[in-house]
Amino acid sequence: MENASIGIFDSGVGGLTVARAVIDQLPGEQILYIGDTAHTPYGPRPIEEVRELALDVMDELVDSGVKMLVIACNTATAAVLHDARARYTRGRGVPVVEVIHPAARAAVRVTRNGRVGLIATQGTVDSRAYDDALSSVPGVELLSTACPRFVELAERGTTTGPEVLEVAHGYLDPLRAAEVDTLILGCTHYPLLSGAISYVMGEDVTLVTSSEETAKDVYRELARRDLLRDATASAPVHEFRATGDPDAFAVLARRFLGPEVARVTRACAPEAG
Repeated sequence: MENASIGIFDSGVGGLTVARAVIDQLPGEQILYIGDTAHTPYGPRPIEEVRELALDVMDELVDSGVKMLVIACNTATAAVLHDARARYTRGRGVPVVEVIHPAARAAVRVTRNGRVGLIATQGTVDSRAYDDALSSVPGVELLSTACPRFVELAERGTTTGPEVLEVAHGYLDPLRAAEVDTLILGCTHYPLLSGAISYVMGEDVTLVTSSEETAKDVYRELARRDLLRDATASAPVHEFRATGDPDAFAVLARRFLGPEVARVTRACAPEAG
């Protein structure tokens, strides 16, 4: 079991930022990544629909024999985390790692004035999952803004240029005016736009992403369960699937992740609604 893949999923390419961190921090591990590109973005969808889509994708990952699930999507984490841990961890012994709490912990560590901004999908903002994660921390105020166009830009590979900067100013200028000193990128697509986001927010604002912290949680959970891959095992072979067009996903995946994406096959597309 320790030589099985780590299952990672997102609604599209955003979760590749988490996959990159996992590959970098655990180079001996191999991953099986599914992007639910047939239904991206998850953010505007009703939470119950996101829950059904996410569980369908995770069912495919678990049926493929992964040793761990990583929900590399903030919207899906908010919608399905409790159900996933009941269904897969307690039901089938597969641990589940998510992206919200690692980012919240990092934001608490780095904020200086206690004013923390959150940019996320509408679904994540409405779920108040980050509010709940930070509710027990005294002196921290969370200011949240939904940024749906950031996902659209990332999914089509538009990460620089005048359009990105115009959209970024529209979303981020109010957070700058509110004097946040820390900004949580509460969607795994948003690090793909971190250059523009950092430029608009200014050098005094610390950007917090969940990818590096989530990868640390992956390592800790694998080590605790004695599931780290055998050092004598063959070189890891990563696998990538998409519920939508595999060729279109492959183009963006190679751009954002690199040569680890040898080929992309079609996953079983869950039914929306």
